[in-house]
Amino acid sequence: MIVHTRFANLFDISQWKLTPYQILALGFAGLIVAGALLLMTPVASTTGQGLSFIDALFTATSAVCVTGLVVVDTGTYFSIFGQMVIIVLIQAGALGIMTMATLMALIMRRKIQLRERLIMQEALNHMTVSGVVRLTQYIIFATFLLEFIGGTILAIHWYSDLGSTGIYYGYWHAVSAFCNAGFDLFGSSLTSYVDDVTVNLTVTSLIILGGLGFTVIFDVWNNRRWKKLSLHTKLVLITTFVLLIFGTVVILLLEMNNPNILGELSWKGKILASYFQSVAPRTAGYNTVDIGKMQDATLFFTIILMFIGASPASTGGGVKTTTLGVMIAAIWALITGKHDAEIFRRRINQNIIYKAFTVFFIAATLVIIVTMMMSISEEFSFLRILFEVVSAFGTVGLSTGITSSLTVHGKLWLIITMFAGRIGPVTFVLALALRSRKGAIHYPEGKINIG
Repeated sequence: MIVHTRFANLFDISQWKLTPYQILALGFAGLIVAGALLLMTPVASTTGQGLSFIDALFTATSAVCVTGLVVVDTGTYFSIFGQMVIIVLIQAGALGIMTMATLMALIMRRKIQLRERLIMQEALNHMTVSGVVRLTQYIIFATFLLEFIGGTILAIHWYSDLGSTGIYYGYWHAVSAFCNAGFDLFGSSLTSYVDDVTVNLTVTSLIILGGLGFTVIFDVWNNRRWKKLSLHTKLVLITTFVLLIFGTVVILLLEMNNPNILGELSWKGKILASYFQSVAPRTAGYNTVDIGKMQDATLFFTIILMFIGASPASTGGGVKTTTLGVMIAAIWALITGKHDAEIFRRRINQNIIYKAFTVFFIAATLVIIVTMMMSISEEFSFLRILFEVVSAFGTVGLSTGITSSLTVHGKLWLIITMFAGRIGPVTFVLALALRSRKGAIHYPEGKINIG
């Protein structure tokens, strides 16, 4: 009887004494494995032959981590069932495991326990436990509402070209866009709509809203005046605006005369394509031009945008816009001789600065290691491998076209990178930053020369 009880406890997660970060990581890992098994079934493909395990695992990881890198064409290889599995994985991965669990609990009218609230707090990057359930409810409502609005616009627009299929495509791509996943059913992303105003503005609006972060969306909705907005919201909005404008101008200047990208387009097409490709690296993964034909300078600039990524508590990845903003503020304070880093006349706590540089360092280290390892196993140029790795880490999904040609080792490295990009900041960096551990011994201060 005792042996049976101990054996049963192995399958009871509450008995494992896991930290919230470990529970989140296991939740995402479990969802990935379940998705991979479904994609391996014959019914998931149009040919009746399921994916190999490595390709199914790669696709499931890309979907759950809302990345968009693919090894097979989503629109032609997968059946309706397979496509629905992918879009459900995208939705669940974007909202997060605890948000989906909370949705099920609310539907079943089950009470949310304190431990579950603590895990939700970490998953949503929320400062306190108070109000976390209500915030989750708002997130679910806002997500479905925005996806429905965007999907309706796209469905109506595509209905004239694709008939009833356009309705399916409209809502499917709206979910993928808002979740910053970048999966598409056209086979060539949105290159056929490079100068289509409705498609460009609808998709980019969904991407931007998904990448701003739910706390920012609710803050703007509730206050609607700049003076009343929180410092976090102001920093996210300013950083996002500057990156979008700066990115549009740089891409336009770099590719204006490239006949394979912007050279053959009208001025309307040039501006729309430049704007779209400035938005897309913010972890979206869609493209309206052939990424593989961009100049090296543009590819490297896109890598920088992908590394920065979206904003905290959003559906996007990357080191986040606030990390960049805090680092710039800290560096500027050092250059100007100020004791404190300041943003909008507010002093930034030292712990936040430490967290920003820690996130940046860990992200850069991961990218460097994976790029080095893939440079050994893959035969592509260094820039294209770096592009692929940063795209995976930032959960972007843009590619120069090498993903399907990667070796098994290369795919495994990208799977790890996608998982780390989606889970890492939540499970590892926040564990270091939010847990204040003051040692019992304070050593004498030492001097080190820097620079």
